[in-house]
Amino acid sequence: MNLDPRRLQRDIDDLSPELRDIASRIHANPELRFEEHKAAAWLAEAVEQHGVQVERGLAGMPTALRARIGRGNGPHLAVLAEYDALPEIGHACGHNLIAAGALGAFLALARQRDAVPGTVDLVGTPAEEGGGGKIKLLEAGAFQGVDAAMMFHPFDRDLLAHDTLASTWLELHFHGKPSHAALAPWDGSSALTACLDTFRLIDGQRVHFRDGVRVHGFIKNGGQAVNIIPELAVAELSVRALDVEELARVRAIVERCARGAAMASGVELTIVDQGGYKNMINNRRMAHRFGEHLRALGRSPIDMDPLVGTGSTDMGDVSHALPAIHPWIAICGKGETTCHQHAFAACAASPAGQDAMLIAAKAMALTCADLLLDPELRKGVREEFAQRRAGARAI
Repeated sequence: MNLDPRRLQRDIDDLSPELRDIASRIHANPELRFEEHKAAAWLAEAVEQHGVQVERGLAGMPTALRARIGRGNGPHLAVLAEYDALPEIGHACGHNLIAAGALGAFLALARQRDAVPGTVDLVGTPAEEGGGGKIKLLEAGAFQGVDAAMMFHPFDRDLLAHDTLASTWLELHFHGKPSHAALAPWDGSSALTACLDTFRLIDGQRVHFRDGVRVHGFIKNGGQAVNIIPELAVAELSVRALDVEELARVRAIVERCARGAAMASGVELTIVDQGGYKNMINNRRMAHRFGEHLRALGRSPIDMDPLVGTGSTDMGDVSHALPAIHPWIAICGKGETTCHQHAFAACAASPAGQDAMLIAAKAMALTCADLLLDPELRKGVREEFAQRRAGARAI
């Protein structure tokens, strides 16, 4: 018995009512990072109903999971599912579709599990929205021995290898001295003044940032009362750049601004590193094979689009450890809306969004089949990964 790639599309069509239902349920029950208990349970139950065992609580995370099919030798692939939502705006990044699409690709391959010439994992990855679930999985060895990983992400256009930014999150705590704001303002040291000056100093440094750098943030705590010189102010900043090298340079600038502002106001500063993500190293050989299947399914993807921005993802960390792709698939009209907007959340619940998810599932399943069956493709993927990693280290 041999793996039949042509059957994969038919099986995803057959599975489509189940996949649409799971996508709808996850969308209607948004859960924040590390709290995706319903979504993880629904995915696990769906896999088990198809006769595949599920490992829950992967890497010590209650909402992480892994299912595995195959013969235990040969190529080892991973299809990744995300399912966390955003505060207030729910699935405005379309992770409900990411989860259902990954499930569809895996279940289609599972229907031919005895013919899979290698191993395929479905990995449920919590907390992409700032929690770094994939990083925790990497650190726990969950991707040990995996030859290639893939997922897709909803967007307003089809892109095969669009960049994502390296990022870090910093929490700045300014500690001053309180005093009565009218009776003795001279006897206080304002933590809020230092916090505000930090934002102004960063703005003054933007002329020195390279293209693609993003620094933005907000003040989480600005004081206790209007008539008290603020004793404590807390700001959270996101720092992003095209690669980890530029990220380190810009982060140093941000920290200098914060220290300078603290010194000027005579307050103390504590910087809390909340972690971050590496930039995405898209494996173009694998992405282009995915694109071939996408075109055969009636889409017209391009590699990148310099007219649109980008964000950050912990899939970037995976891509630094093994060959990986993170293509973007349109679930709405070009320019209609984009990630982290209410209108995008509505598109992630729409029939058109679910149609796009099914196409992505087919393209992922077919790309997995190619990687399993084509040793030349696997060789090219490995060689590109080694070359690009060597180039990154040489910078």
